[in-house]
Amino acid sequence: MELTRDLVEAKAAEYAEEEPLYVVEAEELEGLPAALAAGEYGRRDVEWVVQWFYRRYLGDFPGRSRREGESAYRENDFEAVRDAIAGAIAADDLDQKVDSLTDLAGVDVPVASAFLQFLDPDRFVVLGPLEWSALLEAGELDGAYPDDPSIDDYGTYLETCRAVTERTDCDLVSVQRALWRLAGDS
Repeated sequence: MELTRDLVEAKAAEYAEEEPLYVVEAEELEGLPAALAAGEYGRRDVEWVVQWFYRRYLGDFPGRSRREGESAYRENDFEAVRDAIAGAIAADDLDQKVDSLTDLAGVDVPVASAFLQFLDPDRFVVLGPLEWSALLEAGELDGAYPDDPSIDDYGTYLETCRAVTERTDCDLVSVQRALWRLAGDS
């Protein structure tokens, strides 16, 4: 399979038509980045990012793991969350951005990537096993999705997604959505 512009656009459109969380996801991508940048958000706004990360799998993500991740995240003091987000915004490089976010309980590299996508969807995209597997099937990545993805794994994935955006002239979110649907077709 070759990731062409036509394929990415078609699968991203299919995502918009078929994925149950699309509408709320699109609304959050529209407003949350500016709210986060301005510091004009509440606890529930950022908790939504963690919930979206897990719940977009619609039950395919093991329920116990989802509950544990969401529960661990809720243990964070809101000021610590605000500091982590501010640190991620201010950081100069990917390692610092992810490190700031993974200082929070319940936030590993994939969850941090979800935060980065909602902080700046033009530069960052969520990391997950479905998207990774679609890139692997397309010959864009080597090796299976890591059991515990590292910052370097995310960097490799992100650069691969960015290369696809350059080649297809599609934005990162459209590429992520297309990869999600392509993995579901497998």
